[in-house]
Amino acid sequence: MKAITANRLRDGEVVFLGEGGRWVESFAEAALFQRAEADAVLADAKAKAEREQFGVDIYAFEVVEQDGVPVPATMRERIRTAGPTVRLDLGKQAA
Repeated sequence: MKAITANRLRDGEVVFLGEGGRWVESFAEAALFQRAEADAVLADAKAKAEREQFGVDIYAFEVVEQDGVPVPATMRERIRTAGPTVRLDLGKQAA
């Protein structure tokens, strides 16, 4: 599985492509795509974000299932979904 992420231009917030093509701030709300469909969805998301000047650094990343819950496969993406590792009172993990 894959998810799609970006940085929102207006504030730099890490966002994820959710259902219906809307951008969401929580990884839990991110839409998950099969590898075969992820490339087409990514291309559409990039084109739309560019037209609307919404986000930058838009890419797809691997998601794995851990104890029945989807989680980012790499540490980099886990940090982007939660926030800084040195202060648990900051970022999305503080909410």
